[in-house]
Amino acid sequence: MDERQLRILRELGELGSVTAVAEALLVTPSAISQQLRLLQRAIPVPLTERQGRRLVLTDAGQALAGAAVEVETALARARRTVDEFVGRPDGEVSVAAFHSAGAAFFPLLISALAGPGKPVPRLADEDVPQEDFPRLTREYDIVLAHRLEHAPPWPDTVAATTLLREPLDVAMPADHPLAAKHRVTPRDVADEPWITVHDGFPVLAVIEAIAASTGRRPHLAHRINEFTVVAEVVAAGGGIALMPRWTTRPHPALTLRPLSGVQCRRHIDALYRPERTARSAVRTVLADLGRAARRIRSREASAR
Repeated sequence: MDERQLRILRELGELGSVTAVAEALLVTPSAISQQLRLLQRAIPVPLTERQGRRLVLTDAGQALAGAAVEVETALARARRTVDEFVGRPDGEVSVAAFHSAGAAFFPLLISALAGPGKPVPRLADEDVPQEDFPRLTREYDIVLAHRLEHAPPWPDTVAATTLLREPLDVAMPADHPLAAKHRVTPRDVADEPWITVHDGFPVLAVIEAIAASTGRRPHLAHRINEFTVVAEVVAAGGGIALMPRWTTRPHPALTLRPLSGVQCRRHIDALYRPERTARSAVRTVLADLGRAARRIRSREASAR
């Protein structure tokens, strides 16, 4: 049995005919009769009987119709609870991000959501291989993920809002010979020792593209995912690295130079399951992440 069948039984007890129930529910009499037959199959005793031209409820039918009132009341209460949850502007919203995105976005998000009547952020760091980001949307309302610009799009199981298309620059010590150049090419950096990420993370594909364009095997000296650690190792002379232009803090001992000749840009995307955006609080956080992205992007213009 289901809610619709119980409602039909309840209306039949009050109206006394299939035709009257059909008119009240704006369906055909045959549809009402079909649902009554389906309901009767699930019940071991008769629910209706004929009294002249009227179809009336048996004692069992009346008992079930009374229970139908309780069912409809409970469902109405449940729907109201869901509506209140969906419409609450100050509900909790969970947001996960990989490390450099978290460092850039989380402080701005905390500031934007301060004060009464705002969503309550629940923040977490999740630094995973690219293919694992969509799965995180089961655990979090919003997941900040990254992929290279030419990489395949995210699967259809998640929705994606691009927050930034961020260049990746070559980081080197400030006194490195290549620091005198305004831009560097794959040939300039092909023989340098690289500090790069672990397998499965987007940045590594750029170094592979550099190797392919020059025909030289890259020297991967160190594998480090956290860019703040990478910056310190570069500053100490451990090699060069690709670093995001906007979402990592400037290091006084480093120089960043754009790389020509290969695609060298990553997307920072907000991933989420479409149904999560039914909640007002989730939509607010997505909007604030968009505003935070514009602030992060504008830092380059203000620094010039």
